[in-house]
Amino acid sequence: MKVLITGADGYIGRALARRLAAPGATLQGQAIDQLTLCDLRLPEAPQAPHVRAVSGSIADGAVIEAITQNRPDVVFHLASVPSGQSESDHELGLKVNVHAMLALVEAVRRGGAAPTFVFTSSIAVFGAPLPARIDDDTPLRPALSYGAQKQMAEIFLADCTRRGFLHARSLRLPGIVARPPTPTGALSAFSSELIRALVEQRPYVCPVSASATLWLLSLQACIDNLLHAAQCPAERLGGHTVWTLPALRLSIGELVQAFEAQRPGAAALVSYRPDEALEAQFGRLPPLTTARADAAGFRHDGSVAELIRRAARSLEPSPA
Repeated sequence: MKVLITGADGYIGRALARRLAAPGATLQGQAIDQLTLCDLRLPEAPQAPHVRAVSGSIADGAVIEAITQNRPDVVFHLASVPSGQSESDHELGLKVNVHAMLALVEAVRRGGAAPTFVFTSSIAVFGAPLPARIDDDTPLRPALSYGAQKQMAEIFLADCTRRGFLHARSLRLPGIVARPPTPTGALSAFSSELIRALVEQRPYVCPVSASATLWLLSLQACIDNLLHAAQCPAERLGGHTVWTLPALRLSIGELVQAFEAQRPGAAALVSYRPDEALEAQFGRLPPLTTARADAAGFRHDGSVAELIRRAARSLEPSPA
């Protein structure tokens, strides 16, 4: 079994790489003979004989050639320019989120292996303002370039699946917590910033109100769902190629109070200075129904208490 992870030095990519590089790890019931990791830099790449690290931009044709020449059986395409940077730098967003994705798929097509292709899409495809409820039939109206680029990829990968070039499994990720701070990161990173502050027991000024609502998933649950996507039997997927992942819908106030229950004094650390535009885009998420994903076996964390425990655990230093 040969596996490729792009964006392998990102928050999700590092965790996925650690899971797949672990001794005895399998995928689709097979031992992993080669795990290829790709990102601009890979300072935390797992050290193992079967792990191959390729540093460079996914937008570089030579890098695409290097990471696909072994004809991977499973591709996890996580590499992307996040929402804030995609909005401020239109050319870079297109170059990485669209053109590089097209080039990667073309290289895979030429290889002829028809791999399972797991793609991390985003709830940004729904746009804003949102309807009173989101379900599998909700129209997509992205309000940011990032969401539009993710929708383009979903459509293209579905067509490539129809043509037999690959087997796409596109997952629309909700807020994954608790992400580390980044200089150009996701506009919705405040949920991770809040969790980080409360774990570290320091004051936090929240840029959305206590009534702002979010869809959240822990890093552990995210990785579990990515691996499930790669291994789920095709007959269970109902002919679909895109799923909105199940997530816990919580208000900021509910999240803070759940922290207070586990860590008394946490609520007193939080004050509020709402940014109306930010809250309108990322803090008014309605009830979410994910019947298609539920039927396919995708799962959220189960409870806010478990979400907090897992999010706090993800902030601990990873093993050397």
